Amino acid sequence: MSFSPECDDVEQGPVAAVAVYCGSGSGDHPMFLARARELGAHLASLNISLVYGGGDIGMMGAVANAVMSGGGEVIGVIPQRLVDVEVAHHGVTRLEVTANMHERKARMIELAGGFIAMPGGFGTYEEVFEVLTWNQLGIISAPVVFLDVGEGFESFWQPMMEFLDGAVAAGLLKERYRAFVSLTSSVDEAVRIATGPAPTAAPKWSDVTKSAGSET
Repeated sequence: MSFSPECDDVEQGPVAAVAVYCGSGSGDHPMFLARARELGAHLASLNISLVYGGGDIGMMGAVANAVMSGGGEVIGVIPQRLVDVEVAHHGVTRLEVTANMHERKARMIELAGGFIAMPGGFGTYEEVFEVLTWNQLGIISAPVVFLDVGEGFESFWQPMMEFLDGAVAAGLLKERYRAFVSLTSSVDEAVRIATGPAPTAAPKWSDVTKSAGSET
């Protein structure tokens, strides 16, 4: 099974499915699982399909189960290696098994029209930043939103936003690409952003290389 999206500018149609990236763990804060369930229930109520990593544990399992409980559609995409260690959710609407992690990520991007990142670890960060990179390069054009569990000291994603702002201040990230990233602690707003207008596609890499400075 191989997925190789074309590297051309893509126009997105109405969003019928949203990909949710989140941890396979439950975390130490009760709001992690609670917010995952809230998001899943909200997606189901709006008849928006969930595309996710196919696991039955942690926040991944919580959001999938909430969508299923609400009568919604859940498409899990999981590599064979994780099926082999018995973390696959076999109760979802459709479970697609890929040969490896690279195919999994490409397939999730192919299936979804918008993307929500909830708290998680390395895998979550890698997945959502790959989507942002594809937006930057014009491979896709899709909204991306980070869904938090609180504000102020309870914010999980605020340090990440400060990191990105620091990259802008250092001249390593252009402000127009920083604008691709939205942050909210509201499930309703997160879904509205993820199903709303896509960001303006960034210049193709061949155009970027003509500038005096490097673009990341």
